[in-house]
Amino acid sequence: MRRLATACAVLTLVLLPGVTGWLAEPADRGAELSLPVHGTIDYLRSIDSVREFSKPKSVWSKMLEWVAGPAETPSLWRPYAVTQDSEGRLLVADPGARVVHIFEVEPRKYSYLGGGRREPFLSPVGVAVDGQDNIYVSDSVRARLYVFNKKGKFLRALGDPRRGTEFLRPTGLAIDSARRLIYLTDTLRHQVLVLDLGGAVLQTIGRRGTGPGEFNYPTALTLSHGQLYVVDAMNFRIQALTPDGQFVRSFGQLGNRTGTMNRPKGIAADSDGHLYVVDALFETVQVFDPEGRLLYYFGATGRGPGEFVLPAGIYIGPRDTIYVADSYNRRVQVFRYRRVRP
Repeated sequence: MRRLATACAVLTLVLLPGVTGWLAEPADRGAELSLPVHGTIDYLRSIDSVREFSKPKSVWSKMLEWVAGPAETPSLWRPYAVTQDSEGRLLVADPGARVVHIFEVEPRKYSYLGGGRREPFLSPVGVAVDGQDNIYVSDSVRARLYVFNKKGKFLRALGDPRRGTEFLRPTGLAIDSARRLIYLTDTLRHQVLVLDLGGAVLQTIGRRGTGPGEFNYPTALTLSHGQLYVVDAMNFRIQALTPDGQFVRSFGQLGNRTGTMNRPKGIAADSDGHLYVVDALFETVQVFDPEGRLLYYFGATGRGPGEFVLPAGIYIGPRDTIYVADSYNRRVQVFRYRRVRP
């Protein structure tokens, strides 16, 4: 198992001094950060092809391909968002390929979703599952939220103004299965929408602005330890809200030093409540505590293991397995956070 640093050798997770506003300069490439150790990030693997998840072709399939030509199978083109269902299947929204890839690890199997009824995807950028493993996909260009059952059967499309719901640019998704609620960032509305699982809009949170509870092109969100965290992208910050939309706190600012933000994209939380924020311009994942204090970071620009080129989405599953959509490397990289006790 390979362990990463900012240059993909050994990554030491570090806790920065608890001084409000203090930011560490990035460590030299290839060097460990000389701060107290709290854990490690282990690099596990990279998923960069659908072929390894495809079953070997039968003689009949090979003969059919020889006669009719090979069937068209999508490839990872620009993975953007990632999630996992209760059976361990990995779902990857890919606006480049215009599909949602579905990878089953055991048994190794690949399938994909291509869109709703008579509406192929144009730009699937968000994906989430509910407690029954129904699949929700936001298409930012079609301004729709599509719902499929766990077997991939299309159920319904949400966002039809004739039915009382209209989106402008739906993007990030988070589902509260216990409360049966969908949280959706509508980037061009500069709002977070709260829907029931049938698609009815129950609440709108925020408006355009720079104040507490206001947004400027929000892109992603996650639920963790009873709070809703929203990537307020062009305000270069993360906002923490109660599930009913009350402002709690915010952290982050525009900058080019560790702990600041430039192009924040995806967000996820591990079992300790640490918040992992993907920054596409820095090409790193920065990790904060719930109060917004920088804990550690990993990643660097490049194409090797643990390196990124314009990363976007992130998801953290059981056992703190971390999936990062490494968009312009056309792959999903897999890591694991391993806590180290003092």
